[in-house]
Amino acid sequence: MKIYDATLAIHEKMIVFPGDPPFKKEPVSRIRTGDDFNLSTITMGTHLGTHVDPPAHFIDKGATVDQIELKTLVGPGVVADLRGCTQIDRRALEQAAVADYKKVLLKTDNGPLLLASSYQAAGVYLTEDGARYLVDSGVRLVGIDSLSIEHPESKGSPVHHLLLEAGVLVVEGARLVDIPAGEYEIFCLPLKITGADGAPARILLRG
Repeated sequence: MKIYDATLAIHEKMIVFPGDPPFKKEPVSRIRTGDDFNLSTITMGTHLGTHVDPPAHFIDKGATVDQIELKTLVGPGVVADLRGCTQIDRRALEQAAVADYKKVLLKTDNGPLLLASSYQAAGVYLTEDGARYLVDSGVRLVGIDSLSIEHPESKGSPVHHLLLEAGVLVVEGARLVDIPAGEYEIFCLPLKITGADGAPARILLRG
């Protein structure tokens, strides 16, 4: 039994999706300056680093991050190795045999880009027919190792809409580069922020 951490570390130099607020941490009190304790403030976007997209991200009055059912966030799933694929379409997903799982994490050639010093648009993305296949297969959570599951130039975000309108939770920024493909018990734990359209998450895999 081994536990893997599929989470990006949060820090002030981490990459963010273009236009999103960066992470900032500022001291309020410090022991070294005579205070009794250390305390800081942090500011960040709701879709920073490894994070979840609940329906409210793209659907007005959709379910917010605090309303996600725990059974969607925790349970058996698979890390599917899709490295070498230029896009994640129905055919690629069929070949990866993901249809029997409720939780699917897509390991792609995007992985090293998450660890770069500056943002680079992901070259691998989920297609619309791939998203429909996941919905039709009964998948309830799908994650990818990039800051967006969508093609960087897509108009209207059709993949997000297909998944979120069907109640499929989207996880972006999963750190899968060092994690072997295979079956795992997945723990995807976003911050429980009331009414939030998303939240950073800690993702642990046990297998």
